[in-house]
Amino acid sequence: MAATTIDEVITQLEAIITDSINTNNRMGYFAALYYKVTAAVRDGIAKGQFQDGARMEKFDVTFANRYLDALAAWKANQPISGSWRVAFEATKSSSALVLQQLLLGMNAHINLDLGIAAAEVSGGQMDGVQGDFDAINTIISALTYQVVNDIDRMSPLLSLLGLHYNNQTSILIQFSINNARDGAWCFAEELVKKQGTDYTTCITQRDQTITKLAGGLIHMEGFMRFTVWLIHLFEWKNPARIIKALHEDSRMKIVVG
Repeated sequence: MAATTIDEVITQLEAIITDSINTNNRMGYFAALYYKVTAAVRDGIAKGQFQDGARMEKFDVTFANRYLDALAAWKANQPISGSWRVAFEATKSSSALVLQQLLLGMNAHINLDLGIAAAEVSGGQMDGVQGDFDAINTIISALTYQVVNDIDRMSPLLSLLGLHYNNQTSILIQFSINNARDGAWCFAEELVKKQGTDYTTCITQRDQTITKLAGGLIHMEGFMRFTVWLIHLFEWKNPARIIKALHEDSRMKIVVG
């Protein structure tokens, strides 16, 4: 059932996290980190830190439901976007890094879902949602730059990738948060002008592009493939343990400013 409030989103995320821990399922990696985003939005609304709290909640819930609905459809063997399919299929892989699993979820959610959510809540007036869009991205940016720090203790050789918490781009991430944000906004501006089959086609074409990016995130070649293998060799192997650690870290607050 689709969430209608931000509290319902939090409840559903907690259920995914708990179930993933109980079943030792890597699906809980992204849910544990996404919990942080949603909790930060909820706290920001409660403190009056957004221009329109009610509108911000609508945006956040619409955005979150894109992920929750995709996951429910995946579990029910129903059609989903290609970018989410790659992300969910990767959770079955014991050889994918924790970082890769997280980035695949962020790739689908930012590069595809964020633009769709913005177009849906805009009512045809994109200027009216730009403030909320930027606020969501501020929080997502904080999450992105914390990912490496959050998983550093469970993936001790991650520094071999040359990643640091304040880097905006890397050879593995393959897209910067700023490019993802700008791309999502341009996509939303294009999508909001479409109707009927043109609307569906626009989403399909965008998804095809993002799915290719997802393939690049999970399928390494050459020296990078060896580096990922070496990092994985020393990475924690128990999904439940990793999810618990990620969720513990995700309780740390992001300040919405």
